[in-house]
Amino acid sequence: MATRDSWISNIGFVLAAVGGAAGLGNIWRFPWLTAGNGGSAFLIVYLLVVVGIGVPGLLAEFVLGRRGRQTPTAALRSLTGSRWGSWLGAFNVLTTLVILSFYSVVGGWILRYTLVSPVGAYFGQPQQYFGSISFGLGAVGFHLLFLGIVAGIVFFGVSRGIERVSKVMLPGVVLILLGLAGWTATQPGTAAGYAFYLSFDADYLAANFLNVIGPAAGQALFTLSLGAGVMLTYASYLDDSASLPRDTLVIAVSNTFIGVLAGLVVIPLLFSQSVDPGQGGPGALFVALATAFATLPGGSLVATAFFATVLMAAVTSGISLLETPVATLVDSFGVPRRRATVLVSALLAVTGSGLALTSPVFQFVSGTLADLLLTVGLFAFTVIVGWLLRDEALAEFRAGTDRFEWMARPWLLTVGWVLPVVVLFLLTNTLASLAGMSLGLAGRAIIAVVGTVALAVAIGRERLGKALGSH
Repeated sequence: MATRDSWISNIGFVLAAVGGAAGLGNIWRFPWLTAGNGGSAFLIVYLLVVVGIGVPGLLAEFVLGRRGRQTPTAALRSLTGSRWGSWLGAFNVLTTLVILSFYSVVGGWILRYTLVSPVGAYFGQPQQYFGSISFGLGAVGFHLLFLGIVAGIVFFGVSRGIERVSKVMLPGVVLILLGLAGWTATQPGTAAGYAFYLSFDADYLAANFLNVIGPAAGQALFTLSLGAGVMLTYASYLDDSASLPRDTLVIAVSNTFIGVLAGLVVIPLLFSQSVDPGQGGPGALFVALATAFATLPGGSLVATAFFATVLMAAVTSGISLLETPVATLVDSFGVPRRRATVLVSALLAVTGSGLALTSPVFQFVSGTLADLLLTVGLFAFTVIVGWLLRDEALAEFRAGTDRFEWMARPWLLTVGWVLPVVVLFLLTNTLASLAGMSLGLAGRAIIAVVGTVALAVAIGRERLGKALGSH
């Protein structure tokens, strides 16, 4: 069995975890989702979801990781004592492969924009430029280049590769975003952007709540990397002295701060240039911002700094996604890390190239399929922690900390009952959309509550049967 790596320091773990979460989800996805869903209305719902669902869910994944001390397949089988735990772990590994397949394509776009920003290659016709480079052989080439950068970091392991790079890149992302946010504040016409982003609009939220809650919840899961086993893998390298509740809060707050900070750069800047903030959807980062950069003094310099920041964030997230399948080969099959990195990267080179050639498949995989896989994964994690482990989960929660003891049982109650209902609600919504069914708020809520209670009863009966059988 290959020797298992570990974090050099707790701060290295925190920075790597924040970097793994605070990637394209925060800087590419968050601003355009916010802009397209009411600005401040989306922001307030998103923040509430992060606190109410994201933090307890992230802590649950950390508990599973450190308790299992292995990657998802081996850890979940050991913790559940069942073969289905291995299947769930394999599902998590598949999820990371699916996400990284499209993630590296977007990473390739950003890499290309970073390289051409100094000469303003896309300033003249930003829409046409993005259309010409987003899919095709050129997109395949930059996808492979981005994947190569990520693989090169993972190649050197947790302490010498991931931790070292995260300690440099994440502070760099924050510092550049702070500088860009300060610069944006000096531009004319940004007041309307700040009002749209920060002034709470209760009327809009009341009229569009159902339209806002879905994207806000999906963004919270995506940006915290919940449900894929990524954070489970990172936590498996921790020792017992680390305070999981403290680290969870630090990571969630830091990640959310980076997303909000990115919004303070993107949204006011679009308003200052009279660009529709909801324009372009996923392409807004490349099309709408390019339009703004083209009209600004020193636009090429600002564009270069911005896309370099997004590139660093994308790389830190990419390495967290690649680490899960690589570490699975290392832990479960004894494959040397460097060989495992090459094997997984070769597979991703093929799958990502396929997505870089086909826009419709890319859109399905990066949207509906990714959200579905993450939601199923998170639901399974909450069931294991809240209903199967319970006492073991509480013991792991308390290890390394006394300060957060009062949170232990409320957290377990939240993970065992509140999160399954909410996540099943989101899952029902996604499946209904795929099936072309129309379910109202009441219908989705009833299915979520009844489904959660029925599953809890079934698991309770199984555990009782095993307990009686053992006697």
